Amino acid sequence: MTKQDKEPKRKNSSMASTFEEMKEHGKVMEHVSSNEEVRKSGKTPDPEQHEKKEYKK
Repeated sequence: MTKQDKEPKRKNSSMASTFEEMKEHGKVMEHVSSNEEVRKSGKTPDPEQHEKKEYKK
């Protein structure tokens, strides 16, 4: 049996299928630079996504 067979099948658009994966993802995200930090370092942050009015709620 492979690792893929043991993991639960993920639903579309889900980031984590278990609470343990969610905690691990949170630890990773703590180290991601904010847009302000990126600008201070002289770089350009990623553009905002979904700028079209049809996507705004």
